[in-house]
Amino acid sequence: MTENRILIVDDDPGQADSLRRVLLLEGFRADCVFSPEEAMVSIADRKPDAIVSDFRMGEVNGLDFYRQVQAIHPDMLFILATGYGTVETAIEALRLGVHDFLTKPIDTDELVIKLKKALNYQSLQTENTRLKEQIAGLAERPCIIGNSAAMKSILEEVSQVANSVATVLVEGESGTGKELIAKTIHADSPRSHGSYIKVNCAAIPENLLESELFGHEAGAFTGAVQKRVGKFELADGGSIFLDEVGEMPLHLQPKLLRVLQEREIERVGGSETIKVDVRVIAATNRDLEEMVKEGDFRKDLFYRLNVIPIRLPSLRDRMEDVLPIANHFLSRFSEQNGRDLSGIGDEASKKLLGYSWPGNVRELENCMERAVVLARGHELAATDFHFSDEPVAAGIDSLLERLLTTDMSLNELERRIILMALERCDGNVSETARKLGMTRRSLQYRVEKIKSDDEEDAHD
Repeated sequence: MTENRILIVDDDPGQADSLRRVLLLEGFRADCVFSPEEAMVSIADRKPDAIVSDFRMGEVNGLDFYRQVQAIHPDMLFILATGYGTVETAIEALRLGVHDFLTKPIDTDELVIKLKKALNYQSLQTENTRLKEQIAGLAERPCIIGNSAAMKSILEEVSQVANSVATVLVEGESGTGKELIAKTIHADSPRSHGSYIKVNCAAIPENLLESELFGHEAGAFTGAVQKRVGKFELADGGSIFLDEVGEMPLHLQPKLLRVLQEREIERVGGSETIKVDVRVIAATNRDLEEMVKEGDFRKDLFYRLNVIPIRLPSLRDRMEDVLPIANHFLSRFSEQNGRDLSGIGDEASKKLLGYSWPGNVRELENCMERAVVLARGHELAATDFHFSDEPVAAGIDSLLERLLTTDMSLNELERRIILMALERCDGNVSETARKLGMTRRSLQYRVEKIKSDDEEDAHD
């Protein structure tokens, strides 16, 4: 039996209730209201799958009512019924998007058949979309290259962890491949046929992150004209990857903790508790333990996330993987750009192995793509590679040499760096803290100390 909910809207209570009884006998959940105003309230409260509406209801006709519904729920299945039907009216209704147009007295057998067919088709469309997303996800199965002992150990751990339901925290510098690890855990898990949903906590504005994660009801805030399903609901039965989880605002952390503990959420502006079956994989390039000490991250949330910690090494700590990864990118970018390159020359290989790769695998990827596109020979030469930090490193060494010949203390150097960084970030403390690789609270402490020292110097 179907469990679809149908809302009947008719200003004749007798006809509405009669139709409701027929639909109940056919296995539907059916409700009836007697005006468009009541209907809008019922739609928000009961969230029907389809609406069967009379055409003439006082001053509001069925098409006007349909426009009101469509503005908030554009995908709502809507059937109009009238005793005054004309061909022109039916054509106008179908042109606007009404699913079907019936004449009164309603043939209930016809209505039931139309409802079941339409709802089954809608369900198949939804399932088709979900399957396409899953197939696309399988086609994008990650490729992790690593012959070093460190990476072999990590891949063994990933293989073991994938079959569990435990929450995983992937740590490492930017560009080390944290998302690849997360995708691999999902792809190798029993949830691989479910959705894999990614959320970058640092890329979404703070005032929108809650809605993005948990969804919202229509009218929950200005601009929320219709209900939105959040990422946790979309990931139900699959996995969710919370990238840059250290950037999650403190006021949202209890809600994430609730998901991890109770496996349930509430949409913004809603009161209904929604159960979700989601495997959480989080990643960060920040020191969450230090953030806990500074008060910028909840201790209980850290423990819930840190059930299975996986720490990825930087590329400079596994240099034996540089050339295999570089050759992988050479093959990929040669194919994408129609280049016929035989390989990486000896001098070019030495240059790749002599570089520190501060941007890790992501920097190597960008470097290889640029070299493949701009290469002039049949193989990549040393002159095809231009590393972004070579002049910077030389400048830093020169600066340090000059500093050692002066009387500038480390405290004074720190003071100047902080003030310069604040100026470049237009006084934005959060952005400055990220650029300097420290927590917001730690930076605020140092800024207050600088102000205090300056005030003391002024009094002296």
